[in-house]
Parts: sequence; C-alpha cells; structure tokens
Amino acid sequence: MRIGALVSGGKDSVFAIQKMIEAGHDIVCMVCLVPENPESYMFHSINTKLVADISAASGIPLLYQKTGGVKEEELDDMKNALSALKSEYNISGVCTGAIESVYQKSRVENICKTLELEAFSPLWHANPKSLLSEMIDSGMEIIFVTAAADGLTESWLGRRLDRAALSDLERLNQKNYVHIAGEGGEFETAVLDAPFFKKKIVPIKTNSRWLQNRGYLDILETQLIDKN
Repeated sequence: MRIGALVSGGKDSVFAIQKMIEAGHDIVCMVCLVPENPESYMFHSINTKLVADISAASGIPLLYQKTGGVKEEELDDMKNALSALKSEYNISGVCTGAIESVYQKSRVENICKTLELEAFSPLWHANPKSLLSEMIDSGMEIIFVTAAADGLTESWLGRRLDRAALSDLERLNQKNYVHIAGEGGEFETAVLDAPFFKKKIVPIKTNSRWLQNRGYLDILETQLIDKN
C-alpha cells in the first residue's frame, strides 16, 4: 500500500516508518506539522528542521505544514496536509508513531476516515522497554534533545539511546516514574540514522539550553555523510 508518514523527527515516528517498510508497504511521502505553539497537543516543536534532513537521507519526499498549534484547530491543518498528500502522491493510508496517546491516535484516525485513508499505528501499545530495545538493535542512531522529568539532568542532552541509557531509564522509571519511552513528555529525541536511510545525519553545530528543571538541545547545523 502507498503510505504517507506523519514525521516529527523523533524515534517513534521514524521507527513506525521502518516497521511499515518491513510489513511490505511503500512509504512514498512524509509530512511534518510545524506548530507555532511549543505546547501543541499534537505535534513536536523542537528540531522540526531535522525532518528535511531525514527526507534527504532517506530519499522520501517531504511536505512541511505550518500550524498555529492551537488545540483542536491544529487538526484542520493536519487534514489539509494529508489531503494534499493524497492528491499529489495517491496515498491510501497514513502511519504515525503513536504508542499510548489515545488523544493523538483517535484524531488522526478520524481525519483519515474523513479523507477515506487507512490509519496505521504500528507501535501502538508496544511494551516500552521492548520497543526501545528493538530500536537499538535495528541500528537506529537516536539522541535525546529534550529532558523534562525528575532525574533527567542536562547530561542527557545529546546522549545516545543505547543499552546504558535504556538501563538508566529503567531505573528512573522505578524511582521517579519516568516513562521509559517518554510518553508523558519526559523527553524527546532526534533520529540521525535508521535502516532505511541512505545517508547518515551528523550534527555539526548545536546549542544546549537548560531552563531550571528542563533542557533542550537545538540542532542548528548538520551534514549528510555516506553510510559505511
């Protein structure tokens, strides 16, 4: 099936693409909704420019769609974007990286139903530890770009998601109830490499910001390099 993917640049939306490819689907386009409101209920607001690198690295065309990020109103912008993808790329379905957010999943499904598109959420209700372990094993290169929970210090910004990080997240889950997959907004990530990428993304200029009890890593400049 010809699929359009909702992509934020984080681990879940990118891994959802990988799972869809493994299931035999053809990812023909991506769309990134860019909210003006950093507190958007639906969309990530940090490092959305990285999605252009993901598009270039994978060879999958990308549509950027700006949105005010106002609750519920931003859904009209998503509907317009998916309608444009259906018209231009003849997609039959849409995939998302939803894991536990009923709010996000149900709204995507409702919009898809209106547009006569099938909605896919290949990560839905996956075990968080098993899911991150699978991402690591797949060869994805994932770094933390937001830390916003008790126990996640500034040292997590730019840290790679590997076995050691996963073990630390397990401990933080037991001690501070941090969701292992970050589903409560505890952290956000950026993907620099994935199995379906033809090139790898390398950050060459970043800026770290720590604001009292949370921090952000802005990826300001990147380059694409050939994969070994």
